[in-house]
Amino acid sequence: MARFMADQLQSRLGKPVVVVNKTGGSGAIGHSEGARATPDGHTITMATFELSTMHWMGISELTWEDFQPLYLLNGDAAAFFVRKDSEIKSLEDLLARIKASPGQITMSGTASGGAWDLARAGFFLKAGLPVDSVIWSPTQGSAPAIVELLGGHIDVVCCSLPEAATQLESGQLRALAVMAPERVAGFADVPTVKELGIDWEAVGWRGLCLPKGTPEPIVGKLAAECRAIVEGEDYRTFMEKNRFAIQAGSPADFGEFMRRQDAQWKTVIEAAGFARNQP
Repeated sequence: MARFMADQLQSRLGKPVVVVNKTGGSGAIGHSEGARATPDGHTITMATFELSTMHWMGISELTWEDFQPLYLLNGDAAAFFVRKDSEIKSLEDLLARIKASPGQITMSGTASGGAWDLARAGFFLKAGLPVDSVIWSPTQGSAPAIVELLGGHIDVVCCSLPEAATQLESGQLRALAVMAPERVAGFADVPTVKELGIDWEAVGWRGLCLPKGTPEPIVGKLAAECRAIVEGEDYRTFMEKNRFAIQAGSPADFGEFMRRQDAQWKTVIEAAGFARNQP
């Protein structure tokens, strides 16, 4: 998504827009580089879900308030998946099995404390289950977790629908439910957890930010270009091709969205035992 936006901005601005990868620190290094850049509009950060969580977990001191929101681009909801031949046939079935035999179901999707671990922890809290009701088997992401699931080494994967789209379409996996406010386009047969009586949403989001203190004319110019891109056909084609859910928002909307996300994940992180200085 960063490369798509870079290409689009370069075309519209007539200036080189280069993607620079700054990996490590569970997202802290890349976000820090962006936050500390000169606020002149020449450095844009592809901010992600981790900005809502890493400061609560003691990974970084950065929060969304250290940035100037530019544009929200995407939000992919978490979902639960099992093998097609699994004895777990529905979300109700999964919950019943967890309640009957806590600590017996194995689940994965990311590292401990990662986006999808926190998504299922928040879901458990809303469902009235202890967060340690399943064995979370940490992996480096959804792809290796799905391999583990297909190999019969774990029982359930929690990740986004796009990450499991290939295996869903080939009939290898079954989606039990998605943690979205409504059914997701392209996956209309997957019910939401809200439909099943559990008021919970969890999305892995992406959006563009500028360093705090960037002059308003620069923010306004870049936001207008981002809006034009998001409303264009190329963006919709790109998102549909990659099965990404469109969740777009202006600087003000994006800022409010990040504020709500920050509060939501604080509660889950504390309850799950991942909060900094928490025994």
